[in-house]
Amino acid sequence: MDLTGLLNDILVAVHHINEGRKGFTVPGGEPEGRISYEDGIALAMATFQETQRSGDPHIIILVEAAFLTHELQFCDADDTDTRSSLTYAMQSLRDALRALEAVEDMTGYKVAEKTYPTDPKKRVQGFPMDVFHQACSSHGTRLRNSLRVPGVNMREKALLKQRAVNMKVAQGVYVEKQRKALAG
Repeated sequence: MDLTGLLNDILVAVHHINEGRKGFTVPGGEPEGRISYEDGIALAMATFQETQRSGDPHIIILVEAAFLTHELQFCDADDTDTRSSLTYAMQSLRDALRALEAVEDMTGYKVAEKTYPTDPKKRVQGFPMDVFHQACSSHGTRLRNSLRVPGVNMREKALLKQRAVNMKVAQGVYVEKQRKALAG
């Protein structure tokens, strides 16, 4: 799987989506806007589906973070709520990548696991609900909440659902990494 190609596709997709949205607001720009928007959504969907098929939590998190980074670049400077939400999500995904490195360092993770609560509500399938799980869970919730926003079309809703599925896939693979780290 070519991570560079996936990241480039995400950049192009977000650019097309943004140009399409701008086209919708310009008199006479609607036809080109629609084409750009549809092309962007289609490319993003294909990229996120390919990312899911990789089954690699590194790739899933990096591609999602790239999408958010590019969305933030196109976000209106006055839209402080969206900017804050995207910035928080990006920080959470960076933390998730740090946790992924830790779980792959089996000896270090065994020690770190002792710092997590044993309360079943604070665990995922019996494993610590660390920052990786928190990031995937909270970002998945953010994506699912976006599905409830009026005016989001069905194609974009499908993309949001795909991205939420990717967070679940990443968590599932991560649990297996936790299992391996704590058994070894």
